[in-house]
Amino acid sequence: MKPNPIRVLSVIPPMTQLNTPYPSTAYLTGFLRSRGVAAVQEDLALKLVLSLFTAQGLEEVKSRALLLPEAERSATVNFFLDFFARYVHTIEPTIAFLQGKDSTLSHRIAGRGLLPEGPRFAALDAYDDSESGDPLSWAFGALGQQDRARHLATLYLNDLADVLRDAVDSRFEFVRYGESLAGSQATFEPLAQALAAPLTLMDEKLKALTLEAIEKHQPTLVLLSVPFPGAVYAAFRIAQCLKQDHPNIQIALGGGFVNTELRELTEPRVFDYVDFVTLDSGERPLLALLEHLEGKRSASRLVRTFIRKSADEPVSGDASKNTQRVQLINWSEPDVPFEEVGTATWDGLPLQDYLSLLDMLNPMHRLWSDGRWNKLTVAHGCYWKKCSFCDVSLDYISRYETASASLLVDRIEQIVKETGQTGFHFVDEAAPPKALKALAEELIRRNVHISWWGNIRFEKTFTPELAELLAESGCIAMSGGLEVASDRLLALMQKGVTVDQVARVTHGFSQSGVLVHAYLMYGFPTQTVQDTVDALEYVRQLFLHGCIQSGFFHRFACTVHSPVGIKPQDYGVTLIPLPEGSFARNDIGFIDPTGTDHDVLGRGLKKAIYNYMHGLGLEDDVRVWFDLPKGQCPKPRVKKNAIAQALGESR
Repeated sequence: MKPNPIRVLSVIPPMTQLNTPYPSTAYLTGFLRSRGVAAVQEDLALKLVLSLFTAQGLEEVKSRALLLPEAERSATVNFFLDFFARYVHTIEPTIAFLQGKDSTLSHRIAGRGLLPEGPRFAALDAYDDSESGDPLSWAFGALGQQDRARHLATLYLNDLADVLRDAVDSRFEFVRYGESLAGSQATFEPLAQALAAPLTLMDEKLKALTLEAIEKHQPTLVLLSVPFPGAVYAAFRIAQCLKQDHPNIQIALGGGFVNTELRELTEPRVFDYVDFVTLDSGERPLLALLEHLEGKRSASRLVRTFIRKSADEPVSGDASKNTQRVQLINWSEPDVPFEEVGTATWDGLPLQDYLSLLDMLNPMHRLWSDGRWNKLTVAHGCYWKKCSFCDVSLDYISRYETASASLLVDRIEQIVKETGQTGFHFVDEAAPPKALKALAEELIRRNVHISWWGNIRFEKTFTPELAELLAESGCIAMSGGLEVASDRLLALMQKGVTVDQVARVTHGFSQSGVLVHAYLMYGFPTQTVQDTVDALEYVRQLFLHGCIQSGFFHRFACTVHSPVGIKPQDYGVTLIPLPEGSFARNDIGFIDPTGTDHDVLGRGLKKAIYNYMHGLGLEDDVRVWFDLPKGQCPKPRVKKNAIAQALGESR
């Protein structure tokens, strides 16, 4: 009897993004279809939120909130209950507006008389303009009504998200759900306990959505893509539901979280929920897995795949890892070349239902949550792969491959034809300048009109002339790592750039009409208070001279896969040994002999960057942002005209 053909369902678990699909399932579905495999996809992250943000969903939230003792209700929950009638009548029209289905509602929302304004709206006080009496006039002026309304509607949704967290599930956030249960957790126990607990309202809805997707697609194999720790809990809830209701369906777990944190997995309980855990780029492991499920390949010839051996089966053979009953099978086969992975497809995802949110008013920063972007990769891996804070030892960084500009534009045209949308976000680790130049020239030559943005290294190859060419091809924004704006620390982290060079590159983009976002870092090994103050002074000047329009400071985290984690002695720090564990392994603590209090400094840096992005405080001494005892915040050593001089050198 001939076996039924394999049918693959790829799932995006909660939570990832609400404005556009996370691209992993689109990549895998497109690849599998190019190989003749019946493949479909579902975004359960979006569907979960949309099932909660309905009149019926809010009624269910209210019933949970009323079960809380009054003394345990937060101010947000009390406001929700007090104004419930307004919430329940405005939620569905507001969602439709954010989906772009009812643009005329912007008049009502922008007029501030329609939506209940809970605690999140207090943030508007920071923008108060005493002359006009309109706290948003500086951002939107007399026009910009759609944006004004979307910002207000986003605050409204954020209030509701706070209600969900306070009254329904304390682990809930829009872009991360139960993150602490998985991220760098040495043991599976916290996740196991959470999965053994009674279902919350969100768990119940996720289960219903899972069963609905299974009924619709009838898959034989489900792929759970978990890019971040904040998607792991929901992925395991989905798997738990499948094992209970559809035990014959095979389940594979993969994605960025797995590739980074589960490389030394030895926890057998993981396989109570999933059957396979795959590492790194999914194409080759998936082909091997499909052949195995079709009876054409033995389990001993799987590729980069963890399995659990049965109790009476010896753990041996081709395994490169061999602990307890968990085995990593890594049959040696070459990866599918980047040019042969096929074109991503969004077929099956409800592109018309994603929410364009306007959380941050800064025009560059908003791109991450605003708009439906087709995600595409120009190259696999990173052409530089030297930065000491980065996981350069892992495949997604270390294996660098490119595709021809002609093939990339073919893919772009196919995606535009499928989706009807011409916005692209190139999600490379660092898009190579040579490949971007060739891509821009091909887009212009073929008269393909798109809007695109991406991530780069601010290296000298990005001349003003190249910036102009990229802008002509449709480039609207660029992000890149300035990290710690200190030449000493940039050299230590082997970034391959200097502050002056970054100033000239970013200024060239800005002069070409391209918005620029700087990724910034604090807490790098040996970074002192003086280094931090000097770095902020450089950042202030970059904003002042229009080199960058947006930025974000994040705390340096040492990972076991980075040069700092592999050779800490080269960076002047001592690692704190990780506890014995069988589950996630990534972040690792370290002792820095400088003893700098980065927690205090970080609060000042984030306050400063928030104001700079809104054009505030750019003339102030940077020391005003730091809450340090008198005399403990040193004066910047950076010249007041340092960036001006750097820009002068390029003229």
